[in-house]
Amino acid sequence: MLTSLALIFLVGLSAAAICGRLRLPRIIGMLFTGIILGPHVLGLLDDKILSISSELRQMALIIILLKAGLSLNLADLKKVGRPAVMMSFVPASFEICGYLLCAPMILGITRIEAAVMGAVLAAVSPAVVVPRMVQLMESGYGTKKSIPQMILAGASCDDIFVIVLFSTFSGMAQGGTADMKQFLNIPVSIVLGILLGAVVGYLLSLFFETAYAKAHYVRNSMKVMIVLGVSFLLMAVETWVKAYVSVSGLLAVVSMACVLKIKCPKSVSGRLSEKFGKLWIAAEVVLFVLVGAAVDIRYTATAGAAAIVMILLALVFRAVGVLVCMTGTALDKKERVFTVIAYLPKATVQAAIGSVPMAMGLPCGQIVLSVAVMAILITAPLGAFGMDSSFEQLLGNNTLIKIDKKR
Repeated sequence: MLTSLALIFLVGLSAAAICGRLRLPRIIGMLFTGIILGPHVLGLLDDKILSISSELRQMALIIILLKAGLSLNLADLKKVGRPAVMMSFVPASFEICGYLLCAPMILGITRIEAAVMGAVLAAVSPAVVVPRMVQLMESGYGTKKSIPQMILAGASCDDIFVIVLFSTFSGMAQGGTADMKQFLNIPVSIVLGILLGAVVGYLLSLFFETAYAKAHYVRNSMKVMIVLGVSFLLMAVETWVKAYVSVSGLLAVVSMACVLKIKCPKSVSGRLSEKFGKLWIAAEVVLFVLVGAAVDIRYTATAGAAAIVMILLALVFRAVGVLVCMTGTALDKKERVFTVIAYLPKATVQAAIGSVPMAMGLPCGQIVLSVAVMAILITAPLGAFGMDSSFEQLLGNNTLIKIDKKR
């Protein structure tokens, strides 16, 4: 396992650095490191690492969501409340409609199989989008109109909506029927996740303040470990109560971090944000190398040109959905184009559930996995490169702070 970790960090960072020198997004190097080192090419990663890959990826995602919550200004988020809410489900709905309408003709599958495929492919990747939105917020790009905050909020909720639809459609593909209770779980999961995180965040801030008042100083490094431990518990709560009620653990983590920012002194929340930013340097490598390792490159050969056409066509539907969300906002054409670009990347959700239809024994399992793999390889680099190369031209900067485009 130690050898595998060494390879993940050393080869992943080296590949990221090479991509940075070539003016390409660093995640491209990390993704391809995972593909090459993973079980489907060289097989150099230990089975023990691969067996806990999903947990490690989740831990890395928690770190960047904590960083995002500690950077998020709720007053800015209120400015874009309606479009932010719409971004959590409208673009995904449009993309699923694209698969429903076009996949039967292009890929030769049934309507319900097209719905399953659309649900797998429709989620945006928070792992690609969130770090870039955090950087934009910190550097001042697009913050006058709260564009990064809007995209970050939408991307954090988008996967909840899509996973519920995936569960429904995959059940129907197995001969079941749609259960309306599952659709009710979407708003319930979001609201309970936010409330749970807010309560826990308030209690944590109270603990830190009480300890400080009684001269029991808690070092910032210790606070980071406490916040991380509580975040892992919030994610565990989602699993514990799943049989009774839906709660979004990821939203609870973001909500907790937002409340910590509000209730803690600015110097404390600032230092916590800085420390989680440093942790993300290592977590980012682990996350994207392991996402790459989950990609079975062999399935790209079976996907063919038809899959590429379908993916690109579905992205057009998605872009229309994003533009619908922007209706009635103050965003100009350039800012709307950037929002469309920011909602292109797919990676984490597709790597997690792309193989599930095949494991369920669905006839469309192999084609769904093939298209999911192809979508990761096309959209993750495309979206990352698009955001990194266009934000200066498409978004206004209120603070004139430079940003590292190689990230």
